[in-house]
Amino acid sequence: NTRKHPLRIPPPSGKDWPKEEEEDFFLLDPDRKRDVLPQPFRMIHKLVMEVFESAVEIIESREMLREAQKRKVQPKKCFPTAEFQVTERANCLAVSGKYVFVGLAVGLAAFSTCDFKGVCAWDAAKTEICAIHASDLGSECHVLLAVDEMGLAWLFCFHKESFLLVKILNEVEDISQRSPCVEVVLSRGGDYAGILLQGNTKAWLEIYQLPQDSWLTEVEKNTEAAEEMACSERSTQCSSQVGPFLLQELLESEIQADVKLDPPVLLLTVRPPKPITGTSFKGPLDALKEVDDGSMLGLGYNHLIKDSQWELQEAIFCSTYQEYLEAEGVFKEEIPRYATFHFLLPSRILVGPEMTVQPDIPVGIGVHWDGNHNFCLYLLNQSLKDKAGSDLKPDVVWPCAAPIACSAVSSCSRYLALAGEDATITIWDKHLGYPLSVTAILEERFIRSIHFL
Repeated sequence: NTRKHPLRIPPPSGKDWPKEEEEDFFLLDPDRKRDVLPQPFRMIHKLVMEVFESAVEIIESREMLREAQKRKVQPKKCFPTAEFQVTERANCLAVSGKYVFVGLAVGLAAFSTCDFKGVCAWDAAKTEICAIHASDLGSECHVLLAVDEMGLAWLFCFHKESFLLVKILNEVEDISQRSPCVEVVLSRGGDYAGILLQGNTKAWLEIYQLPQDSWLTEVEKNTEAAEEMACSERSTQCSSQVGPFLLQELLESEIQADVKLDPPVLLLTVRPPKPITGTSFKGPLDALKEVDDGSMLGLGYNHLIKDSQWELQEAIFCSTYQEYLEAEGVFKEEIPRYATFHFLLPSRILVGPEMTVQPDIPVGIGVHWDGNHNFCLYLLNQSLKDKAGSDLKPDVVWPCAAPIACSAVSSCSRYLALAGEDATITIWDKHLGYPLSVTAILEERFIRSIHFL
């Protein structure tokens, strides 16, 4: 057989052409089958999937938080074992011995920690108590120092479930001359009390010695006399006419009426340091003579810079940093009006070789005023007569590189912590007189309070 035509590839027929929806079907991702959906359905599918994915993320984050909470140590929940009800709004409280003293909107109240019942109350002055401090003197006697809403400092002696008013420390006859009390501190053991007073343009600190020995003697003597009177009343009257509660009230009224406690003794009056001004010394020899006369080093007063030099230095500073001063605002240096003070136990710095002291009774105070660089120490054995007509000068001065923001003293009174306005904390060994550590906190931080644990 012979071929009539040459061999060739036949053309494809129309029925063998691939359909558009089946083109490259073997190359498509099975997970992307939905891409062939029309546009509205694909948008709805995308939104639904986003909702599901966000829900899964939320669920996973919550499960992680739940697992983290399970791994944490759960704090123990403590519930009150007992409670006592007060008749007025409670502003403050203090604990001393087996009593809880509460400052109320009207007066004071004392509660026993044994049965949590009210023992007695004092509302004779009808005044609101804003702050209260208490210390145990022994022999069922406690000393209380309270401040009311008018800034009056009330000194009480609490003995055998009765309040005995000793004195109002800052009371004056002319009310316009009264200086309110803004801070009170009671030493441990109740030997000394300090109050910070603020006038219209000045502030000062007063330190009192409390005659607790005479107080204990006086209250015991009056208690014995009142008990004898109550016994005589019990023997002369029938028990049906005078009950035990009436006899108890009679005993308390006799104690409060007859007892007269000695007032506290003013030991020190500490005033804020004066601003440093130009010197009046003619030469270094005059400055050295002033040091020999008892002036304490560290306050910055014994210098040889004259007023003209201060004025020249201030003029140069203002001209150099004028743009910064205009932005910040110029302020005039003022005398500080607030101080922080602590009662200090004996140490090598505060105790001389010939001084006889007791280890648990304070021998001095430490004071620093707002915006001041110096921490000043004063001995409590000084007499106001010796310093009459002149400002009391500190016995020891510890200058700091920055103004002191706050301070704290350890319970043993050996360690002192000073926090500066530059966020630096210095721990001092007050017994030896040298720093133990210096810690710098992060920049642009201000330390408002510091405590020993």
